[in-house]
Amino acid sequence: MALSQSLQQKLLQKLSPQQIQLMKLLQVPTANLEERIKEELEENPALEQSEDSHDDNYLDEPSDEFESGEDEYDMDGSEDEYENIDISEYVSDSDDDVADYKLRDDNYPEADDKKTIPFKLESSFHDTLLDQLGLLSLGERDYKIAEQIVGSLDDDGYLRRELSSIADDLAFRQNIDASEEEIESIIKKIQQFDPPGICARDLKECLLLQLRRQLIEGRDVALAITVLDKYFDEFTKKHYEKIQRGLNLDDDQLRDVINIIIKLNPKPGGNLGEINKAESYIVPDFFILNNNSKLELTLNAKNAPDLRISEGYREMLKEYDKGAKKDKRQKEAVMFIKQKIDSAKWFIDMIKQRQHTLLSTMNAIMNYQHEFFLTGDETNLRPMILKDIAEITGLDISTVSRVANSKFVQTEFGTYRLKFFFSESLSTESGEEVSTREVKKILSDLIEGEDKRKPLSDERLTELLQEKGYNIARRTVAKYREQLNIPVARLRKQL
Repeated sequence: MALSQSLQQKLLQKLSPQQIQLMKLLQVPTANLEERIKEELEENPALEQSEDSHDDNYLDEPSDEFESGEDEYDMDGSEDEYENIDISEYVSDSDDDVADYKLRDDNYPEADDKKTIPFKLESSFHDTLLDQLGLLSLGERDYKIAEQIVGSLDDDGYLRRELSSIADDLAFRQNIDASEEEIESIIKKIQQFDPPGICARDLKECLLLQLRRQLIEGRDVALAITVLDKYFDEFTKKHYEKIQRGLNLDDDQLRDVINIIIKLNPKPGGNLGEINKAESYIVPDFFILNNNSKLELTLNAKNAPDLRISEGYREMLKEYDKGAKKDKRQKEAVMFIKQKIDSAKWFIDMIKQRQHTLLSTMNAIMNYQHEFFLTGDETNLRPMILKDIAEITGLDISTVSRVANSKFVQTEFGTYRLKFFFSESLSTESGEEVSTREVKKILSDLIEGEDKRKPLSDERLTELLQEKGYNIARRTVAKYREQLNIPVARLRKQL
């Protein structure tokens, strides 16, 4: 095949560094924004945190990340630019913040803030078990086997690894040739640790371990042990009639057994160990206050400190501008300073654009779902999709999606994820479009108010919703019920 040359024209959409940075910042929730700003402060010495709170000139309108404007900070690194360095815009004081040294009085030095930050000491789940392991009288060989078993437990406290696999791990990693009988005997000892039910192979063994611990303490749980031991599958599927026939139990006896079993912990390891703080605490990004039926929206800017260009870097450029002799080394230093200042300007602008984009999007959502934020009633939620908010704000749909994906809003009725307010529409008999959230709320209320001895089937739930004027099929009811994590009627049955 012969080589040939040809000319081609291509039209490509290329994202600028500012657009990429804005996309990443929009995805960052308020809880992690402070950490992201700290990273930028460490990487860029020309960026610093302002000690005084100034209301910087925010953008008048939210900027879409896909709107590419003229890049005033781009440098192509050409020889002409290197020789003719223009630093006039960098040394101007017109748009500069008041320097902190102009506001400081040396005669009255600020008192040192000696507050200490308390740290919470936590022990992991495996550390807790290893502490209890030290209370056993084990030889060096058995102790290593026990350590291997503890290390094989999952976060729920279950031992889901086969004995043969544990034996192989001991042989290859610890050079210990242990039989399955030896491993099983040490497992029995670990199963006596707290919390009860630890080191079980499955749910049945976990529950039985807890019941046998109660039996030793003198509690009357023998009947519950028999039910789980002989009729575990029937109990999990709520085939109570078969259990009653097999053990000759009346309703009161079976009810007592159920009350004992449901109080057991199916995940004994879940109550121990470190907790992911990002999952434990929700930091709202927005606050909505109902002030005499007038909604007020505020942005949580607690983790977004005021940023500014370092005064020291500006002073360096001023000294260079005043100097007469400018050698190559000085020019290289000035080019480096300009790049850092440009990068700092980009980041400050992106933070401002982020704040305005968030406020604009949330304000559109608040106005669209005005009735819900006034009443807190989910049935007042209107059908709303990303396209609706994108058309109101003039932003791209992907931008709205990034804002709604990981943000929370705090209201007087609770804290909600922004994705909660987006839902599809469903038509009623009158032709009116209602939110699927409204249908799910009514479905949840119907199930909550049902007779638990005779739970409502999906077919009956469909009939009740149709009586209320909602055109809905049985398979749709089943889908909504599964989305609400509600089991089928048989599993909702209670005595």
